[in-house]
Amino acid sequence: MGGVPGRAWPWWLAGDSGQSTLEYALVLAAFLSMVAALGLAWHAARDGTLVRMATNAATHLVSGGTLAWLQDLLGF
Repeated sequence: MGGVPGRAWPWWLAGDSGQSTLEYALVLAAFLSMVAALGLAWHAARDGTLVRMATNAATHLVSGGTLAWLQDLLGF
């Protein structure tokens, strides 16, 4: 079988040639997840979801008047 006598591992498991394959797989998974996240952000921006979320988050400033604006400003 080509194995080293006295060892249970075959010769193809004894090497370290799988490390680069694992590294390429991890980098590919990270890259694909980044592309997918950018695609989701692009669709959210195109559909107006990001603007709607920002408007909903800032509506308390519009209706509250000067006192609410000052409280929000001093809260930072």
